[in-house]
Amino acid sequence: MSYEFSDGYKIRDQSATHFLTFTIMGWIDIFSRQVYKDILLDCLNHCRKYKSLKVGAYVIMTNHVHFIWQAPNNNLSDIIRDFKSFSSKQMISAIQREKESRKDWLIYMFDFYANRTNNNKFFKVWTGNNHPEEIYGQPFMMTKLNYIHNNPVRAGIVAEPSHYLYSSATNYEGKKGLIDIDFLY
Repeated sequence: MSYEFSDGYKIRDQSATHFLTFTIMGWIDIFSRQVYKDILLDCLNHCRKYKSLKVGAYVIMTNHVHFIWQAPNNNLSDIIRDFKSFSSKQMISAIQREKESRKDWLIYMFDFYANRTNNNKFFKVWTGNNHPEEIYGQPFMMTKLNYIHNNPVRAGIVAEPSHYLYSSATNYEGKKGLIDIDFLY
């Protein structure tokens, strides 16, 4: 079964390892707050534990995330759908209950985006595009792994990849990261 995305990228092999990018609607900087980043980490842990998702690498930037995922015992497209749906609900709930200076604006924007699609009745947090790229071989995997870990450096957030907490770079240096990962090598 293939799952087609609007940009023409497809997940052809649902059990293969893929580089994925999830983007927040309108490039809203939702992940500038720790509470929303922590929601994603909880969702990742849930998918690892209950959906047999293998998380090879990740980075949470202010308005998008990059992952290397594999679902050897499951359908990767289904996990992506469930992850995005559940994390969206959790983030909207957190926006509504937390002291959030941008609360009214965030709710308005995510409602605005939902009204432009048939898929969401109330709030649309993630874009529908995941830009999946199947990992073919060690050199391509290393390119994507380095891209993920150097994203915060390129953005000028940190000087070294492992200095960024919301990334798997620390794990790959043999230290304890915020979540456990499934090493790619």
